[in-house]
Amino acid sequence: MKIIIAGAGEVGFHLAKLLSYESQDITLIDTKKESLAYADTHLDIRVVKGDATSISVLKDSKIASTDLVIAVTSSETTNITVCVLAKQLGAKRTVARISNTEFIEKKDEVGFTKFGIDELISPEALAANEIALLLGQSAFNDTYEFEGGALTMIGLNLSRTAAFVGKTVKEVGDLNPDLKYVPLAIQRFGTQYTLIPRGDTQFKEGDQVYFTTTEKGVEEMFHLTGKVREDIKNVMILGGSKIGYKTAQDLCKNSFKVKLIESSKDKAFDIADDIPSCLVINGDGRNVDLLQEESINEMDAFIAVTGNSETNIMSCLVAKSKGVKKTIALVENMDYFQLSQSIGIDTLINKKLLAANNIFRYVRKGEVVAMTKLNNMNAELLEFRVTTSSKVCDKKIKDIDLPRSAVIGGVVRDGEGLIALGDFKIKNGDHIVICCLPQSINKVEKLFV
Repeated sequence: MKIIIAGAGEVGFHLAKLLSYESQDITLIDTKKESLAYADTHLDIRVVKGDATSISVLKDSKIASTDLVIAVTSSETTNITVCVLAKQLGAKRTVARISNTEFIEKKDEVGFTKFGIDELISPEALAANEIALLLGQSAFNDTYEFEGGALTMIGLNLSRTAAFVGKTVKEVGDLNPDLKYVPLAIQRFGTQYTLIPRGDTQFKEGDQVYFTTTEKGVEEMFHLTGKVREDIKNVMILGGSKIGYKTAQDLCKNSFKVKLIESSKDKAFDIADDIPSCLVINGDGRNVDLLQEESINEMDAFIAVTGNSETNIMSCLVAKSKGVKKTIALVENMDYFQLSQSIGIDTLINKKLLAANNIFRYVRKGEVVAMTKLNNMNAELLEFRVTTSSKVCDKKIKDIDLPRSAVIGGVVRDGEGLIALGDFKIKNGDHIVICCLPQSINKVEKLFV
């Protein structure tokens, strides 16, 4: 696939790196020489110094034969312009990064596809949505919803008290015949190895495990994993960044009691004016005395989304030490992901990863409706739409030639989530959720082309 990425910032570089690992034909365009220099020497891609809104630069980058244009510069105006020009010059598909979330909310009303923009993404809005979802499933450290929650992916660490521990996948199924769930992936405590579980795979204490379950199955998963559904109402947010602002706005709309701490006086007043139901405190959130004065010990959740990863991590650790049930930290450094469980923070989120996950579904073959990478695991979760030309159409699951390093997590049919076993017959229009390791992605894609 030929892909042009406009913007070599953190999101653009991260995308270029992930895509270059898959031997895609990547061209990275940026106006700054220093932004391109590192990518040029470390990645197997072509770099072009120039303005991506220049028609001559786009033509030099062979825009007419490009399958996908991803515009992720820091300027949403530039990104929109790049996509409009690219489509007119022959690009097959375009994705624009924007910061004004109103564009996404009203995209159907405005009709961005008429201008040549196929998809709009906002890393900040994605992060805010992720936070809201995590607060809704507070006992788990990762979660993702397919088709509005018809199927839900949940990730958690198995504690010693979990009913699963010491039992195999088959034994758990035999003991709980009504349990609607599929184990997708396991990472053993202290290792970096991702395992796609089979019937004889044993669950062990300390495992990071991902499951899919139906809407009704979520409650059963709470019970069997020994997790308690925490009722979260009081939330403290550190940082009035775009993510902090959007999160506060969304939570206040959903009747959460929100306190937001922002160090900039002007920004604090602006947020207070825009979100009257949010209590905004102007102060330094790294100050433990300030956190105690603002009753951090009475908070159900603490969300740190300043521009500094270390500040976010340290303040979450302080919150955890004061008895806060749920802590979420925004981090830029991907290496920190491996530390989250060992240092005691419930969940780390990363804008680059969220944006990349959202864009990656346009790179995959077949009709990919949604996609997410499992946090700190070498596995992807893909939602494919079945068409009449798909090799799986009208086949029973047991007759599908699925690689051993892939597993079907469930099927959404007519809006209903189903845990599908061997005799389940797949039909045209079904949405199938599959978890797979990198080596099996190509084979899985071919089943849906």
